[in-house]
Amino acid sequence: MPLLPGAEPYAADGGPVGVLCCHGFTGTPQPLRTLAERFAAAGFTVSLPLLPGHGTRWQELALTRWEDWYAEVDRAFLRLTERCDTVVAVGLSMGGTLALRLAQQHGSSVAGLVLVNPSLTSDKRLLAAVPVLRRAVRTVQGVAGDIKKPGVSEVAYDRTPLAALHSLTRFWRIVAADLPKVTQPVLLFRSLEDHVVEPSSGRLLLSRISSTEVEERLCEDSYHVATLDHDAEAVLTGSVDFVRSLTPTVASG
Repeated sequence: MPLLPGAEPYAADGGPVGVLCCHGFTGTPQPLRTLAERFAAAGFTVSLPLLPGHGTRWQELALTRWEDWYAEVDRAFLRLTERCDTVVAVGLSMGGTLALRLAQQHGSSVAGLVLVNPSLTSDKRLLAAVPVLRRAVRTVQGVAGDIKKPGVSEVAYDRTPLAALHSLTRFWRIVAADLPKVTQPVLLFRSLEDHVVEPSSGRLLLSRISSTEVEERLCEDSYHVATLDHDAEAVLTGSVDFVRSLTPTVASG
């Protein structure tokens, strides 16, 4: 199945510090590509995989479930651990959910987390109806492209398959239940105006994780896809500085 232009995965060989970047639901690596390249320029080894069912057409996503998406990032994480002394997980939206699950499953092998508007729950009425609605309706309008900056677009599906969305909501519950297992340093970027992920996700995260080193930075001039929006430079610079702070004796650049 041909990939959408811009949906390609990305990887770069660098030093002993690895950074795994995880993209969001119905999305592609594109919103994280510049961030991944910034990590590479700083001397880190970087992996930005394309999740199963993504980057082609929504019908492919409808055939996949959260276990498939997590298995891909888990494989990428294990490959990084084979060649790196330290690995940090970075995630946008559902990618943040996947990064949190890696932290829960792999403990101290994950040195830290950078989360950009991670999703963990939703107050939307549609979500409550998905378990029943998915049996009669295949898709709903997509959520991609929530960007305030004019002229910037996101490579993602314009439809959301409800079977996959139902699986995502189940994944949320699993990750939310295990949030106390997260003990790693966390840098959270949260947009004040986000039309995809409500503030309840951020509140749930901050109230339940066990991490003692937690910093929340607000993106005041961006919508959901903050890595492509007005606050992108702050996200990019802050993320690289955060990873450097975790590994001051080996980080370069």
